[in-house]
Amino acid sequence: MEATEIRKLAALEDTHWWYRERRTLLGRALRRLAASGQRPGRALDVGAAGGGNTRVLRAYGWQPVALEFSVEGAEVARERGLNVIRADARRLPVASAGLDLVVAFDILEHVDEDHLAAAEIRRTLRPGGTALIAVPCDMRLWSAHDVAVGHVRRYDRESLRATVEKAGLVVDELWSWNVLLRPVAAWRRRTSTGSDLGDLPAVVNLGLQAVVAAERYLPVKGLPGVSLMLRAHRPPA
Repeated sequence: MEATEIRKLAALEDTHWWYRERRTLLGRALRRLAASGQRPGRALDVGAAGGGNTRVLRAYGWQPVALEFSVEGAEVARERGLNVIRADARRLPVASAGLDLVVAFDILEHVDEDHLAAAEIRRTLRPGGTALIAVPCDMRLWSAHDVAVGHVRRYDRESLRATVEKAGLVVDELWSWNVLLRPVAAWRRRTSTGSDLGDLPAVVNLGLQAVVAAERYLPVKGLPGVSLMLRAHRPPA
């Protein structure tokens, strides 16, 4: 992702409906992990950019490190007081079996060899450790936005599952997100000339957040959406 896009993301992520709801989903996932008996431990936020998800991890008691490939993204996260390392997702500078949780939200689609990044997630997780992954879905939604933000691909359920399972992870849950707004996204992408990131009028931002938040309570996870989310674990040795 270009430096200008990363700076734009950092400026938007505290208020923009998409980033706010994604952080809410991360918080819900962390609460479910706690309810299942997994205590907070060492976590890595791969492709952290401005560090919004890293801050969620910290708020829930985890010991997170933000990992970012770009100089600009690492700088932004460091400015926000986060523990940051610069590295490639295909070669994580972390000891094998050293992490309890890896979060990789919207990173695999940027990597040509996504299977290598998935394999590194598996390698760095301890047996029983959890991976939380999010990716954009459906090549029918491919547009200038994907090009502008550096996507290599969009996934379907089968390709995402295959990538994760090939790496040696066990998929626990795979679901769609941003389902209700998919028609809006599809319409917008047909006329898109660049990144969708940008400021929105407050009332529009609030309305979009209310729509996507409604998905928490509706049975829509099996329907086509704009993103896919996945929870997996490294099996016991």
